[in-house]
Amino acid sequence: MIVVAGEALVDMVPVGDDELAPLAPKLGGGPYNVAVALGRLDVPAGFLSRVSSDHFGEQLLKRLHESNVDTSLVQRGQENTTLAVVGLAGDGSARYSFYVDGTADRLVRDPGPLPAEVRAVSFGTLSLVLEPGASVYETVLRREGKRLLTALDPNIRAGLIDDPDAYRARFRSWLPDVGLLKVSVEDAEWLAEGGDVIEIARTWISQGPAAVVLTKGGDGLSVITATERVDVPPVKVEVVDTIGAGDTVQGALLAWLHDHDALSREKVLALTAGEWTDALTYAGAAAAITCSRAGAEPPCASELTAALAG
Repeated sequence: MIVVAGEALVDMVPVGDDELAPLAPKLGGGPYNVAVALGRLDVPAGFLSRVSSDHFGEQLLKRLHESNVDTSLVQRGQENTTLAVVGLAGDGSARYSFYVDGTADRLVRDPGPLPAEVRAVSFGTLSLVLEPGASVYETVLRREGKRLLTALDPNIRAGLIDDPDAYRARFRSWLPDVGLLKVSVEDAEWLAEGGDVIEIARTWISQGPAAVVLTKGGDGLSVITATERVDVPPVKVEVVDTIGAGDTVQGALLAWLHDHDALSREKVLALTAGEWTDALTYAGAAAAITCSRAGAEPPCASELTAALAG
């Protein structure tokens, strides 16, 4: 099983092109989307979080069940669900305003060592920023990183980071316990305060991760390891919006590793250039399907198989 740890929230997404278009609720949150992507791709997946008992929380839990995601590690609370108000640019890219004070996912408790059947854990986004939950997830990351493949997508939301220098230092402190790092080019530049992202990735590899996967939007995907770089072009698609695209890459990449018995740091290190090409092609095709839909709607296995075959 792959466990995804982090927040579940509701994206309020504009419906229509008017500047004050009505907002429709879409279930989301970076880690939540990763868990849904894994479940839809027929990979045994679980979700570790604290989810509200309000109406939105009930719908979040229902969608996990419908996506075949195990919820035995989900904690419940009466606090409100986090809301993210989404603004869409002309190219479909998204910007977010968050409503997070006192919300349920911030109050997650340490579940202790994860079950023996767990082979990998994925972390990222708001859950590693907002206290007190951030310290809880960090504890899980450091503990499980000693025995499992840990994957991290920081998915930076700069508006919620009060002290950028402190967050950057904290990010660097995680790297020895991270087996696989996935990061967008924009986030890489923010984390390193500019510079060449390939060199930045190589610096991070020297500090811990077996590989760094870079998402480059319309320029495709790349992976950097200690010995090589592999680039895969983008999949052409008519973009509705990019909500959940990076999360789908994370989920699909972990699904590919699961399906090819590569869910360990040692096996990630051993992947060939050809295998990385296959993995990134798989993840890129999954993200393209998500971009063709409104909101974070990762594909199911049959849809992705058909897209790759076509």
